[in-house]
Amino acid sequence: MQREELRLTLKAILDGELNEVVPSLDDDLQLHLQLGLDSMDMVSLVMRVEQQLRIRMTHEELVQVETIGELLDLILTRLPEPAMLAA
Repeated sequence: MQREELRLTLKAILDGELNEVVPSLDDDLQLHLQLGLDSMDMVSLVMRVEQQLRIRMTHEELVQVETIGELLDLILTRLPEPAMLAA
């Protein structure tokens, strides 16, 4: 999965979580300050991302994530390599 495809997937998940359409997900968009996500929103978001993408992220990793770009970077490190999927 490419970064922009992942961004669209994350946007769809966020739209559902927030019950509104998020206009865009720029890399520097802050999850807490600009999107208004509190800790419960983050838990819910992470659970949906993990379930939909079949990945796991640790609490220690997530507490360091402040922006959409950082979240995308973390998710990309958890996705299986395309070559492994074909095997």
